[in-house]
Amino acid sequence: MADKPSIVLVHGFWGGAAHWGHVIGELHRRGHHGLHAVENPLTSLAEDAERTRKMVRQVDGPVILVGHSYGGAVITEAGDLPNVTGLVYIAAFAPDAGESPGQISQEHPPAAFDNLVPDSDGYLWIKQEAFRESFAQDLGEAETLVMAVTQKAPLASTFGDNITAPAWKVKPTYYQVSTQDHMIHPDNERRMAARMNPRKTIELDASHASLASRPVEVTDLIELAVRETGG
Repeated sequence: MADKPSIVLVHGFWGGAAHWGHVIGELHRRGHHGLHAVENPLTSLAEDAERTRKMVRQVDGPVILVGHSYGGAVITEAGDLPNVTGLVYIAAFAPDAGESPGQISQEHPPAAFDNLVPDSDGYLWIKQEAFRESFAQDLGEAETLVMAVTQKAPLASTFGDNITAPAWKVKPTYYQVSTQDHMIHPDNERRMAARMNPRKTIELDASHASLASRPVEVTDLIELAVRETGG
């Protein structure tokens, strides 16, 4: 397994690295042992991208970067490191230079937009009682209750942070669209995917949490990136 590239998983808003749990299990079962999951602070794009870069720099050899949701913006900003050989976007933001996730969301507001509430410290939350319908309507109630209670709220200002030099313009890319996504409008996902001219785009009848509800298909896409760009 030593010749396989490492896979670095980057989470998005309202969840931490553990959101990748089902995908991690599936990748491990298929013989991928160079697995890493970044725990980003969700305080600014610059800080999250730097945290991701630090992990990538610790890896000896080629890396496939995989981003979910806002994690797509992070890998777009951090993916220009020389040992990153491919980028995989899972129901994710892929902004262009000068664009932010918030700007993209305004173009086609997602179905769950009204379920986001700021607190007095500047963090943005999904209403607990609306978490399942907003984020993961295709998962069970017990699992989404844990996700709702343990959600990792971002600083709301992070939504407005712009990309500087998008790595998807210079790296091979792969994109998974969630057709029942309530957090990023599916048409926004399709538009972002199309303009990066990915090697492969797949659509899943899934919620925003496709990494948890459809881990087999998500892992298939990651494996394709590993085979085609892994060095």
